Amino acid sequence: MPKPIPMIWFDFGGVLSPPLDDLYDDYHRKTGITPDQLKTAMKDVAAEMNMPTLAPVELAVITEAEWGRGLARALTRRHPGIDLSRARLETFGEQWFDGVVANPLMVCALRYARDNGFRVGILSNNVVEWEPYWRPIVEPAGEVDCLIDSCKVGVRKPDPRIFDLAAKTAEAEAGDCVLIDDLAENCEAARSRGWQTVHFRDNAQALHELRRITGLPSIV
Repeated sequence: MPKPIPMIWFDFGGVLSPPLDDLYDDYHRKTGITPDQLKTAMKDVAAEMNMPTLAPVELAVITEAEWGRGLARALTRRHPGIDLSRARLETFGEQWFDGVVANPLMVCALRYARDNGFRVGILSNNVVEWEPYWRPIVEPAGEVDCLIDSCKVGVRKPDPRIFDLAAKTAEAEAGDCVLIDDLAENCEAARSRGWQTVHFRDNAQALHELRRITGLPSIV
């Protein structure tokens, strides 16, 4: 039996939430803005500040409203005449998360891990103004032992410092932490700090790897 891991950290976007590609497609249906258009605009706003994509809001360097206005400028600059009438860019999070429900199997995995004696946490890059919208999505998971949110701690994945901070906050050794994340670069950064990782690709694969690493009994 593998040694149990006392602290399991779940990413929010793409793990506890639906896949990010699905969320971009949903936003396209809501607003008419295609995933490629939106992703490019996000990169443009960040590039103006010499920062990685989404970092300006995930580190709370600018407000959601400022970021939304930047998106509008970037979209109209690249796509003159684009129809933004259905997009509420200055309150982006409210529209982005509208109708979104949690990934039920990963929510179940979090609860099941906690019920089987593991400590659990959420380690997320997120935005201050989005909390009223993403928090209700993960409410079915119940309480977590720790929440590390980039916009509140001033550092974001894949910066290795966030993993040091998370382990310290949980009073856990790096080797006793495991991260479940859908981005390979985040997993690589966590491993560089001594963590174990599950690179989430789909529910079955992630649960299989989590079971292999931790010895957590099967939930399916």
